[in-house]
Amino acid sequence: MTELLYLTDAYLRSFTARVTEVRETGVALDRTAFYPRGGGQPHDTGTLGEAAVVGVAKEGDTVWHTLEGPSPSVGDEVEGTLDWDRRHALMRTHSALHVLCGVIWNEWGVPVTGGNMEPLVARMDFEFDPLPEGFGPKVEELVNAELDRGRPIDVSFLPRDEALADDALIRTKVNLIPESVREIRVIDIVGLDKQADGGTHVRSTDEVGRVRVVKTESKGKGNKRIRIEVTDG
Repeated sequence: MTELLYLTDAYLRSFTARVTEVRETGVALDRTAFYPRGGGQPHDTGTLGEAAVVGVAKEGDTVWHTLEGPSPSVGDEVEGTLDWDRRHALMRTHSALHVLCGVIWNEWGVPVTGGNMEPLVARMDFEFDPLPEGFGPKVEELVNAELDRGRPIDVSFLPRDEALADDALIRTKVNLIPESVREIRVIDIVGLDKQADGGTHVRSTDEVGRVRVVKTESKGKGNKRIRIEVTDG
């Protein structure tokens, strides 16, 4: 089992760990700050010892790091360093998407159906049919107003039964998380949005910057896509 350091500290830029397994395609560690791809968020990159980390993936309870360069051996202690600019850009983008979800839910009562992100660009799909008149400019204005408010973004861990009883989390479909997961990680943009989520986020909405709605698209009946960019201001 790999201890996932990013779950409690998304701002950790470097760490030490011990190599637990080695295979041709990479190494596993006893602990890691590298985020593995999943939930629409790409994996982190950086270095592990003298090698570049070019891929990170979770298999069961183990996180595998794909390396380019010299591979350590089982039992070695290594230092991992994240590409912080990339990580922080993804944190800003992920938090921006949660603000977008909160604004759309609170304004129109419409749930999200999917999404994907890269550093500072993202898309998200919602159950609109059709999009309201003037939707793009209005949602951009509402999102940026929330970013300016500097709402705290809190991370907590709830027992599964408590999470299922939280009405604010029902729309994030906590009940679809495997039964084996007994503790649910919750990202709470205080006063705006609360979601079960395993990704990395900034500490406050005013750390995101600004959001620009680049495009809206129809992906079929009852499914509309919103593309955004995150900028510095």
